[in-house]
Amino acid sequence: MSEETKEPESSKPEEQLTDPRTPVRLGYAGASQLEAGESSAKLQIFVNTERPPVRAEGTVKQPLLVREALSAMYEVVSSDFRYVPKDRTAYLAYQRLKKQTAGQSAWQAQQAYFDWLARNDPSAWVVLDPVVTVHPDKLLFEVFSKDEGAYAQMAIDWSAIDRSGELQHGTTNVDYSKALFDGVQRIRSYRETKLSIGVDAVSVASDATRPPVIEKSIQLPDSWLRGFLQVQAAATLPTTAVRIAAIDLYNVLRHLRLNADKKQGGRGVRVELVPGEPPRLVLEPWELVLATSAGPFTGRQPALVRIWGRRRLSLLRRLLPFVETVDIHLLGSGLPSFYVLRAGPVTFTLGLSGFTSANWSQAVGFDQLLPRDRGEEAAAVLSAVLKKLGEVWVASADELAKSTKKPIADVRAALQKACQHGQVMYDLSEDRYRYRPLLGGAIDLSRLVYRNAREKVAHDLVAKGAVKIASENRIYGVGLELTGKVTVTADRRDYRPQLTLDDDGRVRGAECTCAFYRKHKLKEGPCAHLIALRIAQAQEEERRRQARGSERGTITLETRTYARRLPVAAGATGESEEIVQLSLDRQRLRIRWGPRGAAKLRVQSFVFGSVAEARAAFFERVDDLEARGFLDGSAG
Repeated sequence: MSEETKEPESSKPEEQLTDPRTPVRLGYAGASQLEAGESSAKLQIFVNTERPPVRAEGTVKQPLLVREALSAMYEVVSSDFRYVPKDRTAYLAYQRLKKQTAGQSAWQAQQAYFDWLARNDPSAWVVLDPVVTVHPDKLLFEVFSKDEGAYAQMAIDWSAIDRSGELQHGTTNVDYSKALFDGVQRIRSYRETKLSIGVDAVSVASDATRPPVIEKSIQLPDSWLRGFLQVQAAATLPTTAVRIAAIDLYNVLRHLRLNADKKQGGRGVRVELVPGEPPRLVLEPWELVLATSAGPFTGRQPALVRIWGRRRLSLLRRLLPFVETVDIHLLGSGLPSFYVLRAGPVTFTLGLSGFTSANWSQAVGFDQLLPRDRGEEAAAVLSAVLKKLGEVWVASADELAKSTKKPIADVRAALQKACQHGQVMYDLSEDRYRYRPLLGGAIDLSRLVYRNAREKVAHDLVAKGAVKIASENRIYGVGLELTGKVTVTADRRDYRPQLTLDDDGRVRGAECTCAFYRKHKLKEGPCAHLIALRIAQAQEEERRRQARGSERGTITLETRTYARRLPVAAGATGESEEIVQLSLDRQRLRIRWGPRGAAKLRVQSFVFGSVAEARAAFFERVDDLEARGFLDGSAG
């Protein structure tokens, strides 16, 4: 076959689809600041002049609460929990800049710092200024962290502000610099605090002292923009809701602050949910069990979910003294989680990606939960929903289905797609959708569907049925070993990708027989065949999850891990936990059991005369374990 007639799935998968950046222009009539006097203070927040104007003014009734909420929001947008080795380069550059700016005014020094960043650290500009939305019922702020791992939404009910003047509804960006953060720290309860958001922020400064216009032209990496949209869209997926008290979250943060992470053992938080019992938070690797105090779990099904990236919860520490309740929304082990903190008229929602630094395997698996384009009919529903939501600003899915006369399932799918497109935001605290265009202009969605050309090729291969899972082998303490077979017609050959996934869904080993892998290994990212195998495995896992309990007669490969907390024996110093792992592999059934953390579990293997007999024995033990109070840790 000639080069010109080769099929698309073989075409240079190592190249990018497009320029991986989205240009965004920001302009402000001045620098946001706090003007503080003896008896009053005015918080002036300038909005982006490149977008339609919005306006809100009033006196803050609870200034300390607003101060701590704004501070928590700033910590999120400036956070970066990625591992960085020690390097003195930045410190030496700071010393040189400090000498250069000696004797300059604060404004001149700030501009010099911005100029230096533009020359030496362009990545510092990739963070989008906070997105502010003025709605009839609330004032909302949204931010996304620099490490692409944390999303925050702060909502202030208008009952917390004694408004003056008319609201001007809409969405824009606001200038929230380090200088404004420092000014926010000067808010006090004994001083009347006025909030002013607008193009000119009703500045109290004279024209002679007002800072010059601020203009920024940033290049948002598509990975950052894609993460912002996906983490927010994940909130629309079905979740397991858990309520805990603020003191419970404080106890978690206190232990993490006083104890360094160990190199050996897990670094997650296990959430154990048993209907009728208070949720339990287990901190690894210390196996510290914290029983929550907000009441029993009200769900119908027991569950065990693991959360990673727990250090990011420290972003909430300043707001905790004002918090009344904390609602945790869990998608499943290794998937995004959301924390809704309610503090009177202020609601703070923190969304965390599955891991601090999401690897490609975990990200590809999560993509399978989000919808993709479904044709012209779905586009028509999306258009109708957006039109109605643009008129009313905020509504529930049921309200939109009734007003647009569309099926509720189609409306929910359209709303989730709108969140992925950056046109709508989901208010998890109220289960309502809000009209909020993220950027002033249209987003090039074709650049956000796939991370790179190899991922597009991988999806094409899966769609054509060219990817088969040849074998699965579950090894305790190691994970799942996958071997695939990828048939590429254009290359006239089969490729043999192999993956080893740990129990958290992360890749521990990967290799392939293709030329791309032999040349680059994993230095340039995985090849299309490895991604295709991971997609196929994620689809198969989702199919098995949906089939649980309803299609037992079709399952031939299945692994489940159950756990049960044992009562404390007399004279013992702490609780212990028993683990049982069941693995069905066609006619074989393997059972492993023992205490959690043991280097080696006891093993028992059975071989049956038929797949049906092995399947029956597998589910007989499943039913027995669930009847004895074991939690299915693999169901999350």
